[in-house]
Amino acid sequence: MTEQDFKGIFPAFYACYDEAGEVSEERTKKLANYFYEKGVQGLYVGGSSGECIYQSLEERKEILKFVAEEVKGKLTLIAHVGAPSTKDSVLLARYAEELGYHALSAIPPIYFKLHESAIFNYWTDIIEAADLPFFIYNIPQTTGYSLSMDLFHKLRANEKVIGIKNSSMPVMDIERFKAAGGEDFIVFNGADEQYIAGRLIGADSGIGGTYGVMPELFLKAEEYVAAGRFREAQAIQKEINDIITGLTSLDGSMYAVIKEIFKLNGLSIGGVREPLEQVSLEDKVKIEHLKQMIDQSISNYL
Repeated sequence: MTEQDFKGIFPAFYACYDEAGEVSEERTKKLANYFYEKGVQGLYVGGSSGECIYQSLEERKEILKFVAEEVKGKLTLIAHVGAPSTKDSVLLARYAEELGYHALSAIPPIYFKLHESAIFNYWTDIIEAADLPFFIYNIPQTTGYSLSMDLFHKLRANEKVIGIKNSSMPVMDIERFKAAGGEDFIVFNGADEQYIAGRLIGADSGIGGTYGVMPELFLKAEEYVAAGRFREAQAIQKEINDIITGLTSLDGSMYAVIKEIFKLNGLSIGGVREPLEQVSLEDKVKIEHLKQMIDQSISNYL
């Protein structure tokens, strides 16, 4: 793989369940193919959008397998293998390598507040478990840990660490990690609300949990940035943020809202795994209006 293989729009893959709430092979493969047909560059599989924290080890392995069977060789595949225990994370890392994934990624350990030496050891054990490049995943708003520059430099010394998915809200963090990592170090913007700002300040690519419901808009935003059409890029970011505000303002989980929009578009991928909250009857009326907003915005740029 080259640095170029990790540049572009990488939707964070959603968990696909059947009507009984179990992982669905058919729906997982349909969603993977949907993204391929939309023209994205890669997929980030098994992360927050994939509801990984609420799935068993075997379910997570199934999802990694189904996606690889459908689009390996067509898209760049990054497997998120972070799990509550180092043991499970290592098993997922080795399994992703067997399946032919192109890179690994992981959040820091969750729940217990650990010393940075423990976090370093956790990430290092995952990195050394497979012969694949690794992307640090910094998302302090959900993990409670914000990657320090000291630990960043220690991890960067490992040649397998080729980049970071940075989802912290201060856009300055992207510039700092890019500057410290070097020109060949790949930075993914992880906060969808600031995609344009992230790209302009140093991010090479984007991984996002809302990309799936509007991949056309993020692909167009990337096209504008690459062409230096920054005023148009700013305008499309405003439309994206209006949509994200709608996705996050309802009673149900954002992912439940996104899945309902997929259903309205003719692609049913099930609900969300509890304790994530399903959409309410009141939500469904609002979601229909939100879908119309998304459709209109996409039509404005096609």
